[in-house]
Parts: sequence; C-alpha cells; structure tokens
Amino acid sequence: MILFDQIIFGPIHSRRLGLSLGVNLLPIDAKICSFDCIYCECGFNTTMQDASIPTRAQVKESLETKLKEMLFEGQIPDVITFAGNGEPTLHADFEGIIDDTIILRDKYCHTAKVSVLSNSTRIHKPNVFNALNKVDNNILKFDTAIDRTLQLIDRPTGKQINVAWFIEYLKKFEGRLIIQTMFLRGEFNDEKFDNTTEIEVEAWIKALEEIRPKQVMIYTIDRETPAQQLEKITPEQLNSIANKARGRGFDVSVAG
Repeated sequence: MILFDQIIFGPIHSRRLGLSLGVNLLPIDAKICSFDCIYCECGFNTTMQDASIPTRAQVKESLETKLKEMLFEGQIPDVITFAGNGEPTLHADFEGIIDDTIILRDKYCHTAKVSVLSNSTRIHKPNVFNALNKVDNNILKFDTAIDRTLQLIDRPTGKQINVAWFIEYLKKFEGRLIIQTMFLRGEFNDEKFDNTTEIEVEAWIKALEEIRPKQVMIYTIDRETPAQQLEKITPEQLNSIANKARGRGFDVSVAG
C-alpha cells in the first residue's frame, strides 16, 4: 500500500489529469477517510491518535516552495490535485486552503487547473460545497447506484450515507461537477459483487441522468489493493459501459 509521506508530492503523470502536482492535507503516516474502500491504494483506514494534520499555513508554504522550484526548472504542472492519504475535504481549513491554492496557481502557473478528488461524503457541508465550486475540476466519487454494493466496496463510515443521499447532494452542483466511478468485481467478506452488470450499469446511468455531471470518468484497479479477490475490468468492458453512457448523452473518459 502507498502512503504519501509529504504535504506536496510529485509531480506525477496521472492517467486522467496529465502532469499532476499532488497535495496531501492528511497525516503522512496514516490513512484517514470517511470511506474505507476495499480497493484504495493507500490501504484500509488507520487509527492514529497522535497523527499530525498539516496547518493551512504549512500547506501554503509547501505548495509555494514547490511551485517556485518547478518554475525555476521550467516544469509547469497541468494540474494541482488534492488527493493524498484519505479524504481531503476532512481538513477543517479546506475552503481556506483552496483559496490560497488558487492565488498561488494564478501567480506561478496560471494555466494549471486546480482539481479535487473527493469521495463526496462532505458535500453537504456549506464550506466544502463552496470550495468545490471554486476549483476547475471537482471530481466526485459515485461508484454505484445500488446501496448494497456501496456498502461492500466503498464502506462509508457515516451512517447517513446511501445512494439517495449522494444523488440528492450531487444534484445541488447543477452540473458543475465531474463524476468518477471505479468499476470492479470480486468477493469481500464472503459476499460477491460486480458493479458492471446490466442492472448495476442501468441504475448508475439513471442516477447520472438525475445528477447531470459535465463529465464522467470511469476507471478500474491499477495498483495493489488492501482486499484480495478483486478483479480488474478489461478495457473492452470499460468501453462498453462508457458507450452506453455516451448513448444517453454523457461525456465519458476511460482509464483502463
């Protein structure tokens, strides 16, 4: 499993975003998230009583230092991406950090996009919702429109989280969002799942028709997963799902 050991990491070449400079707002020695996904490259959630979360000032300083370094080297990121060791919107100063980042982006690399990879569990918080509406790419997870599958593969820690809840709050963006969906199949805790079936895909597309995102990103497993017995979906299967969604009017990108 991979834990990011710095506030700013990379740049790395992202399958979906290009040359991406990563920002980790969570501890460097713990995975903290409001999901506990069975496929997460950072592993399962950890409990760290003394884990240190970087301050807003530390994030700003670290990001500015890295951007100056990249500018000096003639290397400009395509995107500044908030990801890291769990759910970035859990940070108490998330909106302020986004404000700082936009200022730094405009100063040092005005062509770069600011992106947030979020599991969508905090979008009901006004400050999180406001922050996500400020960035170029608010990439919000929606892995399934079937509640049991959601509980099996994403394992939300909040009791209020279910498919209807997600759809209700994702609709509030009024199309100013990108939906990201992981497709996979396998078995976990002696229960089989497959979110590529005809029933799953049709329910997912119907949910998209309610949410109306500007773009949809679909992908499958690419790295080691904390749970075993998970199966990567083939490029042909991903493209088949993408074509069904495209046939219903959606702009879909595929990362195999």
